[in-house]
Amino acid sequence: MASLKLGSKSEVFHLDGDSWFCSSGLASDVIIEVGNTFFHLHKFPLLSRSGVLEQLIGEFCREDDRKCAMQLHDIPGGAKTFLLVAKFCYGIKMELNALNIVQLRCAAEYLRMDEDYGNGNLIMQSENFLNEIFGNWTDSIKALETCEETLSYAEELHIVSRCINSLAMKACADPSLFSWPVSGPQSTYSSESTKFWNGIHVSSKSRKVREDWWFEDVSFLRLPLYKRLILEVGSRGTKPEIIAGSLIHYARRHLPLLGRQANIDDGTFCAPVSNVSASSEVDQRRLLEEIVELLPHQKCVTPTKFLIRLLRTSMILHASLSCRENLEKCIGAQLEQAALEDLLIPNLGYSVETLYDIDCIQRILDHFLLLDRNGNDCISTRLEDGQLMVPNSVTPLTMVANLIDGYLAEVAPDVNLKLPKFQSLAAAIPDFARPLDDGIYRAIDIYLKAHHWLTDSEREQICRLMNCQKLSLEASTHAAQNERLPLRVIVQVLFFEQLRLRTSVASWLFVSDNIENSHNMSGNLAVLGGTNIAAPYADACTTENRAIVISNNMKERVSELEKECMSMKEELDKLVKTKGGWNMILKKFGLRIKFKSSEQKASKLLVNSKTNREISSTSPLMNSKEHHDSGES
Repeated sequence: MASLKLGSKSEVFHLDGDSWFCSSGLASDVIIEVGNTFFHLHKFPLLSRSGVLEQLIGEFCREDDRKCAMQLHDIPGGAKTFLLVAKFCYGIKMELNALNIVQLRCAAEYLRMDEDYGNGNLIMQSENFLNEIFGNWTDSIKALETCEETLSYAEELHIVSRCINSLAMKACADPSLFSWPVSGPQSTYSSESTKFWNGIHVSSKSRKVREDWWFEDVSFLRLPLYKRLILEVGSRGTKPEIIAGSLIHYARRHLPLLGRQANIDDGTFCAPVSNVSASSEVDQRRLLEEIVELLPHQKCVTPTKFLIRLLRTSMILHASLSCRENLEKCIGAQLEQAALEDLLIPNLGYSVETLYDIDCIQRILDHFLLLDRNGNDCISTRLEDGQLMVPNSVTPLTMVANLIDGYLAEVAPDVNLKLPKFQSLAAAIPDFARPLDDGIYRAIDIYLKAHHWLTDSEREQICRLMNCQKLSLEASTHAAQNERLPLRVIVQVLFFEQLRLRTSVASWLFVSDNIENSHNMSGNLAVLGGTNIAAPYADACTTENRAIVISNNMKERVSELEKECMSMKEELDKLVKTKGGWNMILKKFGLRIKFKSSEQKASKLLVNSKTNREISSTSPLMNSKEHHDSGES
């Protein structure tokens, strides 16, 4: 810490009770009361340096009075600072440093200790040293902290603004642009082992500094000064990520409730709660609301996990409605970055209906969908090469859909969760946002299991949230055997599975026919290809072998599909035996399952395919022989 020594005389002041005496050999002739402390001093050293003291001594002291008394209760810094002023007036050795310079500068201005009352007076001495303090980061932080004690006087003298500007300039500066590291201004900093840059201890081998090097130092400032500093740093073009990082660091230090939620894996420092003085709930609420206002509004600048923690803390501290709305909007703007465990916000309302705050997640989701819809509208209106551009938000929307499906599965076991709330949250996701409906099916199944008292109409209603066509094979198999689902839903699942099976068989047969047709065409082309007989024969053999392999693979696939078809038929038979009205339902859906005819058709197609393949394999040889005989003749 920088220091400046003034005066040359030895110490003559001593304390006796609540009074300071000057043992200069002369009896004191003036008593100055500052707060609860009395100073027994002499008139001449005081009035020769201070315009205010000269005026007071002239008013209160008469020539025939042996002692006069006066009061200076309003002096900045109180009795501690006035003692330094008295030492300066007497020329006694004293030391200026970052911890007393602000109060001493304010007191010198208050007492009018300018150059009219002696060269090198206290105003000039303190101002020069103050400018030297502003060149050092650590000393500037300490000086700014002491401004709290004499804030009004420090504001009038622009000490606060000059100190904040100095700190903001250093926080925004790139150390690589300077001679790194550089020695400090004082001789005490010029040792070979320790070097300084802006008052920061740096090893001589260091060449790089992190962007968050100043977060810890400014986190000790009181909120009003910290707010002014962070606004000044932001106005100088600092990246919003750095501003957000500093606010996160400050919030974790001064909000104990937020600190308890923080995890070590965030990679940022979090002061232990025991080291932070427990402030009142009102102060914490005001601090949280101020931090929310200071957070950058750009998307994905502030981590979503931290925003959700702030939202939880705001609910506990009963923050203002506008504060919570701002947090919900910020979370909604980047909801795709949230984790499932972060969304499980406990319900802290006065009327606790559900275990988790479903309404809060609904509002966050609505804001996300609103922004996504607006973004898609803007992108879709632009045309490029006559084609509609694909919206960039499809991937985030899909991520949010999976997130909400997982959230619904977590809150579904709550017996107090009403069906309309579950439906509202699930139906908010567009159908195209879910590539598969396995997630929403899982949530519906859990909800039906926990709410077994639902009526048939309510079960039908909740099952409309999923699309049976978009269930995976595993989910379809589970749904077909799920007794909690309505019969109509089970029939739909089985119908779409059969449709999928038929489509798959048809596609395999179509591919096989195309391969054989291409083989026949290549054989015919080999006959017309010229006089070279060995090359077409080799090509025909290669094509024949490839066709045999593909045919074998297709046989295996058709066999597997037939087994699956028989399995589905057995499941249908079981359901028909156990549940009534199936024939009517099957007729309604047009399910005429004739497995035997399907098997005969598939077998017939395989025989025809094999016959065509044998004919096509022999045709190149016959054509080649005829061509050879015609050549001899």
